[in-house]
Amino acid sequence: MGTVFSFDLRDPVTPPVHRALKEAVAWLHHVDEVFSTYRPDSVISRLGRGEPVPERYRPEVAEVFALCEEAAGATGGWFSHTPAGRLDPSGMVKGWAIERASRMLYEAGAPNTCVNGGGDIQARGEAAPGTPWRIGIAHPARPGELAAVVSGRDLAVATSGTAERGAHVTDPHTGEPATALVSLTLTGPGLTRTDAYATAAFAMGAGARAWTEALDGYEALGVTATGEVWRTAGFPVA
Repeated sequence: MGTVFSFDLRDPVTPPVHRALKEAVAWLHHVDEVFSTYRPDSVISRLGRGEPVPERYRPEVAEVFALCEEAAGATGGWFSHTPAGRLDPSGMVKGWAIERASRMLYEAGAPNTCVNGGGDIQARGEAAPGTPWRIGIAHPARPGELAAVVSGRDLAVATSGTAERGAHVTDPHTGEPATALVSLTLTGPGLTRTDAYATAAFAMGAGARAWTEALDGYEALGVTATGEVWRTAGFPVA
C-alpha cells in the first residue's frame, strides 16, 4: 500500500497472540496484493483495466466497493473510489485492512494494541493500566513539530494531507486537487470509516469543520493552506 505498518502490543505475547500477529501481517500483505494501485498485477489494477476479477477475490472486492458506496452516500459524494474517473479505493482499503488486523489481535487475547499504517491508527484499550494512548499529529508545515497530541482509549485516528505525498486528494466534484487544507485529522471509533471520512473531509476544504461537527462520534483537527489550525469542540487533545 505504499507505506510502513507497525504493531504496538501492550499485553503478554502468548502463543495465540503471536499466531494472530503473524496472521495480521499476512493479511496486510494479502490486501496489498489485491488492492494496491502501485502494483500493475494487483486485482484492483487489473479490474481498472477492464479485466475480470478472479472468483476467490470477489467477496473482498464486493465488500470494499459496498463500503465505498456507503461512504459516498454518507459524505454527500465527497468520498469517491473513482476519483478523476480512475478506480482507486485506497481511501477505504487501508483503514479497513488496519481495523481488521487490530481485531485479529483483540480476538486472540490482546486487548491493548495500536496498529499504525502510515499514520492512520487503530488503538484499542490502553497504553498502560489507567493510561490512555497518546498519538502525535505531525504539523504539515513544520517538520519535526506536532500540530496536536490526541489522547484516548479505543479510538481510530486518520490523517489526510499534503506533507508526504503532495496534493494527491482530488475534489470528486471538480476533478481538481483539493488545496484549501494541508492537513485534516479525524478521530472516531473504527478506522474503516474514520479513514474514508478523513479523505472526504479533506476534499471538502472549508466545509469540513461544519460537516464533522454534525457527524455523531467523530471529531476533526484541520490545518488550512494559510496556516490556521482549527479543531471541533470534542477533539480529544491531550
